[in-house]
Amino acid sequence: MSGSYSSPPLPGPGPEPGDGAVPSGSMEGPMEGRCTLDEPVTETIMRDLRSIGTKLKYVMLPQARADKAHGLKQWDLWGPLFLCLALGIMLSMQTDNSEQAGMAFALVFIIVWVGSGVVTLNAVLLRGQISFFQSVCVLGYCIFPLVIAAFLSMLLQIIWLKVIFVVVGFTWSTGASVGFMSELVPEDRKALGVYPVWLFYVAISWMILIS
Repeated sequence: MSGSYSSPPLPGPGPEPGDGAVPSGSMEGPMEGRCTLDEPVTETIMRDLRSIGTKLKYVMLPQARADKAHGLKQWDLWGPLFLCLALGIMLSMQTDNSEQAGMAFALVFIIVWVGSGVVTLNAVLLRGQISFFQSVCVLGYCIFPLVIAAFLSMLLQIIWLKVIFVVVGFTWSTGASVGFMSELVPEDRKALGVYPVWLFYVAISWMILIS
């Protein structure tokens, strides 16, 4: 036991002048990196917008998917919420009356949020490792190509162009989301995990076509 008392670290002299060492118990460094309560609101908004832009870049650029959707693993719900609102507003604007407009707007939210829950439950039953909010984030961001297709269809109002836009948007959306979802289920059950994702985007695409 004598060896443990020969050189006590606490009574020793403090850091020499000019030594820039910070005591290991100091909370100054970590708190500066994590605390955002004192930052301006505009800075917080811009940081969230940059995060949304990064996730949309992953969805739209195939070469950005080389990291197997690592950018979408840091989930947030702002992007999916804005995309749901945009799609719901565009589909409701193309209806004949206010009753159909409200129904179309509500149906978009039901399909996106309930559909995300069903896809997540299916992945969990297949022994996949995914959370509900992570699934909503991925599926929500990946409807962005279909939102663009709905916007172009609303502007041009040409049936055959609308079909082309929706088919391209559907292909783009499924390609972006399947790359992520297939990584979360066992190798021998990937087809069962991807099939509900395909149905999810088929339902959204059909809504755009019949609007």
